[in-house]
Amino acid sequence: MKVEIWSDIMCPFCYIGKRKFEEALEQFPDKEKITVEWKSFQLNPDLKPEPGTDVYDYLAAKKGQSREWSLSMHAQVVNMAKEAGLTYDFDKAIVANSFHAHRLIQLAKQHRLGDEAEERLFAAYFTEGKDMSNLDTLTEIGVAIGLDKALLQEVLHSAAFADAVEKDNAEAAELGIQGVPFFVLDRKYAVSGAQPVAAFSQALGQAYQEWHTTQPLIMPDGLSGEVCTPDGNCS
Repeated sequence: MKVEIWSDIMCPFCYIGKRKFEEALEQFPDKEKITVEWKSFQLNPDLKPEPGTDVYDYLAAKKGQSREWSLSMHAQVVNMAKEAGLTYDFDKAIVANSFHAHRLIQLAKQHRLGDEAEERLFAAYFTEGKDMSNLDTLTEIGVAIGLDKALLQEVLHSAAFADAVEKDNAEAAELGIQGVPFFVLDRKYAVSGAQPVAAFSQALGQAYQEWHTTQPLIMPDGLSGEVCTPDGNCS
């Protein structure tokens, strides 16, 4: 069964949601039958960073609030992250457009490294204060998860995978997704936000039960033999 996750690597609740979902999945009895696909969602695709503006001033300006309000909100998120086993350092965070990071994720997905890319990008932004728009930084991250450096440089210094990012954004709009993280299970059930582990467990169980009961049995060629039926016929 497929679980699709729309997220932005600069969304604090997306990293927290990832951890909570992972905990629920680890506890799930049939976890080996669950596949996860990460989808791109840009919270602010038109973002143009201004020199000297930190995340506190950025959020304050976006919400029309004071810097003190922003500091308080970020402190609350830091505590939420800590409860999920994560370390956030917003003093280091760099306001940047996440578009190139999403292109890296799309490349990683082709090499079955989507989850590794998400994890490394989240840590780089929230903990290490890396610039998510810097192509050299993204190349280093790609190499760290196992991608070829020459391939990364070729992709990141071009427009490759831009269409894949836009396709995910468009698909999110079609599904009515207005915020992230957003989890879609078997295209039937949805979980919005960094929900408690129990909520993810419940959604996984319900979606999987329906998916499992509707899967057709596939008989490989050459593996059918003599059988008996309930009416007594044997052949």
